[in-house]
Amino acid sequence: MATDHDRFFMDIAARSALRAIGRVEPNPMVGCVLSREGRILAVGHHRVHGELHAERDAIASCRAAGHDPRGSTAHVTLEPCNGVGNQPPCVEALIEAGITRVVYAVRDPNPAKAGGGDRLRSHGVIVDQLGGHPLAHRLSAPFRQLLSDELPWVTAKWAQTIDGRIATRDGESKWISSPAARRRVHRFRSRIDAVLTGVGTVLADNPMLTARAEDGARRVRRRACRVVIDSRLSTPLSSALVESAGTYRTIIVTTPGDEAWARRRESLTRAGIDVLDVPPNPDGKADLRQALAALARQRELSTILVEAGPRLLGGLLLASLVNEAIVHLAPMILADEHARPCATGREAPLLSGASRWRLDRVKRIGPDVELWYSRDDRHGRQ
Repeated sequence: MATDHDRFFMDIAARSALRAIGRVEPNPMVGCVLSREGRILAVGHHRVHGELHAERDAIASCRAAGHDPRGSTAHVTLEPCNGVGNQPPCVEALIEAGITRVVYAVRDPNPAKAGGGDRLRSHGVIVDQLGGHPLAHRLSAPFRQLLSDELPWVTAKWAQTIDGRIATRDGESKWISSPAARRRVHRFRSRIDAVLTGVGTVLADNPMLTARAEDGARRVRRRACRVVIDSRLSTPLSSALVESAGTYRTIIVTTPGDEAWARRRESLTRAGIDVLDVPPNPDGKADLRQALAALARQRELSTILVEAGPRLLGGLLLASLVNEAIVHLAPMILADEHARPCATGREAPLLSGASRWRLDRVKRIGPDVELWYSRDDRHGRQ
């Protein structure tokens, strides 16, 4: 049975797993702690996609420190895998190392590798599951969604005033958020597979959607792919996104059109753009669910950060395609009914029509407040 001590070690394992954010996808982030008689022997995590899994990393670290892992307990955020992929099964490493007890937080959702707990028990290893660990659950959430729904994990980010506006009535939005908050955005971009926006934002702001190196770092952790939802292929060849497509991977998601559309498609392709065709929705625009599914299945993008205008963000929210939201709340008020809200797309005269979200984290960033929300499906998808 799992104890408070188990939760303590699992907390350490989960924080260790976070160190690999942006480096292991589409695999889940996983951490592992080896301990004996309440003393930590080693901490490991899955560091880079294709390399050692967390359990093998912890065992290697344990031995490198001069400790024998035999007789120790392993706390792992995800049930040890029981199948061969880029790495051999972690259950075999635990058995061979003489681990006598394994505690995991989340059951492995991959049917090709599940059953690790049962295999360990068949070799005399004590196995317990520690339920109700939010961070461990969040670490594997994108991986679980990719397997179950074949959709990427979508995080929406926007900055707004106290009265909920992201821009003035004329579209001015630079800068609602503070320099400290904008640095945070670059951090998010460097830890995600792709940054997604709409053609309206491209036409209005001509963004690059790239990340700057974090303070003290020589280079960004990774270069996220840029994705534009552009049903009519209206993105100008002179835009910053197209002109930099030779350096930064760029995808434009569109829906097949007429001969003029075909000519624009050919021009964008010659400029280095990866044009991805998806079926239209009833309004003739790119179907957002189909777009995300294609990005996951055909372009192997498992985590996406949305930085978009009200219509695209509203469409994603109304289709229940956003998993979490990061809101930077700036200490200013516009008090203009025509200033732009973060999302639009329907009339909702009753509160019963509102989608429900859960506040998970609050952090002060300079003069701003950073709010993290996750979709609360207990009330049903809206």
